[in-house]
Amino acid sequence: MSRIYHVSPKGNDCSSGDEAAPLRTISKAASLADAGDTVVVHEGEYREWVKPARGGKNELSRIVYTAAEGERVVIKGSERITGWEHSGDGVWKAVLPNSFFGDYNPFKETLWGDWFLHPTEYPVHAGDVYLNGRSLYEAESLAAVYAPKERTTGFAPPWITKPVPHPDPKGTLRRWFACVDEEETTIYANFGKADPNRELTEINVRRSCFYPERTGLDYITVRGFEMAQAACPFTPPTADQPALLGPNWSRGWIIENNYIHDAKCSAISLGKDASTGNNDYTRTMVKSGYQYQMEAVFRSLSRGWNYESVGSHIVRNNKICNCGQNAVVGHMGCIRSEICGNEIWNIGTKHEFYGAEIGAIKLHAAIDVSIHDNYIHDCTLGTWLDWQAQGAHLFRNLYCRNVRDLFIEVSHGPHLIENNILASDYCLDNVSQGGAYVNNLFCGSIRRVDALDRTTPYHFAHSTAPLGTAFIFGGDDRYFNNIFLGGVEPIAADSACGTELYKGFCASFEEYLEKLKAAPGVDHVKYFAVRQPVYIDRNAYLRGAGHFDREETFCALGDFDPQVRIFDDCGGVWLEITLPEEFFSLRTEIQSTATLGVAHLPDAVFDNPDGSFLTLDRDYFGELRRSGGPAGPIESLKPGFNRIKVF
Repeated sequence: MSRIYHVSPKGNDCSSGDEAAPLRTISKAASLADAGDTVVVHEGEYREWVKPARGGKNELSRIVYTAAEGERVVIKGSERITGWEHSGDGVWKAVLPNSFFGDYNPFKETLWGDWFLHPTEYPVHAGDVYLNGRSLYEAESLAAVYAPKERTTGFAPPWITKPVPHPDPKGTLRRWFACVDEEETTIYANFGKADPNRELTEINVRRSCFYPERTGLDYITVRGFEMAQAACPFTPPTADQPALLGPNWSRGWIIENNYIHDAKCSAISLGKDASTGNNDYTRTMVKSGYQYQMEAVFRSLSRGWNYESVGSHIVRNNKICNCGQNAVVGHMGCIRSEICGNEIWNIGTKHEFYGAEIGAIKLHAAIDVSIHDNYIHDCTLGTWLDWQAQGAHLFRNLYCRNVRDLFIEVSHGPHLIENNILASDYCLDNVSQGGAYVNNLFCGSIRRVDALDRTTPYHFAHSTAPLGTAFIFGGDDRYFNNIFLGGVEPIAADSACGTELYKGFCASFEEYLEKLKAAPGVDHVKYFAVRQPVYIDRNAYLRGAGHFDREETFCALGDFDPQVRIFDDCGGVWLEITLPEEFFSLRTEIQSTATLGVAHLPDAVFDNPDGSFLTLDRDYFGELRRSGGPAGPIESLKPGFNRIKVF
């Protein structure tokens, strides 16, 4: 018989857990809760790492952890520190016995791992120091705590040619440094004019806030909490991927209506465990990281990676911010999950460290994952789908003020990107093939690159079973009914605004086959010589954006500037755009499974995760489209000035 456990700061872990006799810690309730039970946590601050002991049985028999209605419940991976000693020039020190941290000392644990790139000249640690809730910066030396310097640019991939500004260069004046010996940990911190013994001063001491130690604990709901200040490690796809919060290679979790912030690396993990490899490239360099990642996929398959064992999570209506690496990360464990309704900001913008795995949403093997109705802004990278994004569907998302909005890397399709607003100057990295881009607003430059130096898997439709592996030859993409804006300075090499990047590609599959027959060489050699076809039609190009030279029906309005603006006002986010009458002369066509065709290499159609056909007859707001309506994500656009609430 199911029961309800209550938890309160006024409770006692020796109590029954009834409402009149609540428990003191969530961890105690987690040790008791079984399938069908609910843990109701009452207002207060809980400094603990909750490690569920059991999971639910199915969707109807979950274990639910929820904040009491209308009450603020905070779970922190940190402890408050007092007893700071003043050392001059705004610098204070705190000396703690190593036993204070137990078996995990974040000020000793360095951030490292496969694809961790910068810095290399000094270590960065999992620890952090917080003054009134705001994290300080780790200094490279004790001397730098006393004599700090400003940072003016951040780390960025080598192909980004425009300097990436630091969001708060003067914030580096507040820095800390730690010395750890066999007995003690000494933390030096520059608090400026603040007295850390009078202010709220905290250091993180726990790796996670809510994360099981065992895999396979399914059907858990986590709802309504604030969680913060966890000392989680760097999480590449070839490693264990622990985070502040996550299911640890389980199935059917619901993570909703939470406020999650200040994870050192990743806030929510839907990803890989250590059993199929754990930073083997960095540890040994026996094989490349790419090779170990390929092995991780096949090792997981041999151990039962499928829809019945992992994935199908829901991450919805959360607010996630101020994390060093990711808001949501995952490799393989994210399959058939839904990430929706979240606001995500300030991810990877502190610039204390940089690696190839940084992005607000960074997923590998996002097979049949749905990402929709999110507002992702002011991040280093909005969404990065890397390897095997087969069946991934991104729709009705709003991206703005990111260094990059969307990156799809070495995937073979079919992946569907429709009805999104991508409003940053650098809005798409396309290092993939087999994608469909329908009814989007692209406000910046697009980069398109082949990848002929590594093969990646593709799968049987709606399955983790691999069908083959292949290079990224480029092409096999579809662009219908989009709005493209030019006039921005290219932030990356090999980028442009619009679809002109596809100049010289075949415009039909029949043409592609004819060129293959005429190409020199035999068998696989031919396929390196001929680019796959692209299908591009009924797009609108403004402010100097260029179009595919074989596009037959399009609207090009030269240098007309629609003066697009995204801004916050009156409790919402608004889009402003001005359009001339000529824009509406372009008559779009509604796309569907039937019209989008087949992704070439997987030989799979663009459909729903359950295999049913889809019709893209709804706009950004879910309103019904009409055939011949305007290009872009919003059906209700009208000539002249438009001001529309978009989140």
